[in-house]
Amino acid sequence: MKIEKINLDGKKDSIEVLDKVFSAKINKKLISNVLYKTNANYKGRHAKTKQQNEVSGPTSKIYAQKGTGNARHASKKAPIFVGGGIAHGPKGELAYKKRKLNKSEKKLSIASLISEKKKHKNLIVFSDFNNEIKKTKEMNIILKKFEILNSLIILDKGSKEKVEKSIRNIPNIKVTDINHFSAFDIVKFKKVVFTESSVKELEKRYA
Repeated sequence: MKIEKINLDGKKDSIEVLDKVFSAKINKKLISNVLYKTNANYKGRHAKTKQQNEVSGPTSKIYAQKGTGNARHASKKAPIFVGGGIAHGPKGELAYKKRKLNKSEKKLSIASLISEKKKHKNLIVFSDFNNEIKKTKEMNIILKKFEILNSLIILDKGSKEKVEKSIRNIPNIKVTDINHFSAFDIVKFKKVVFTESSVKELEKRYA
C-alpha cells in the first residue's frame, strides 16, 4: 500500500509501505494487555526497609536466657528494638514480579496502534531532514505549520542529529528513534511522526 509523504516545504508525494505495519488489524484486547504490562513494569518500587537478617551487628544474645527476670530476647537486631530490623516493611523491587512481554506481543501492538493512528489521520511521514534545524523558534514554526504540537516523533539517526537540539525543550513532544519507543508512547501522544528512513527501519522488523 501507499501512504502520503510530505517535505518541510509542504510538497506531497507517496511511499510504499507494508500493510502488516500500517494497515494491520486493530487488536484492542492485545493493546490493552501490552499497555497494562508496560505501565506496571515502568513503576518504580524503591521503598525498602532492612529486615532482621539484613541489619548489621552481632547475633549474640543481649543477656542470659534465664535468671535476669526479663523477657527472653535474642540479638538487638530483633524488630522490637530501636535500630533493629523492620517487620513486614516494603521490600523494593524484589517484592514485585516483572510482567513479561514477548517480542510478538510488542510487534503486533505497535502495528495495531500505528494502523489506528493512520486510520484517524494522526500519522505523518516526512521526507528525511537534510538540513540542520538549530533554533527552537524555527522548529516551533514547523510544528505549528503541520499541526504536530502533541507528537511522538520517531526519526532515523541522521534526521535526529539534525533536529534534536532544537526540539528537546518543546513541551508535549518526544523525539526518539526506532529502538527507543513503546506502545505506551504511541498512546500518550495525539500524533505519530516518522521520516521516510525511520519507516524503512521499522519495516525491517516485520520483514
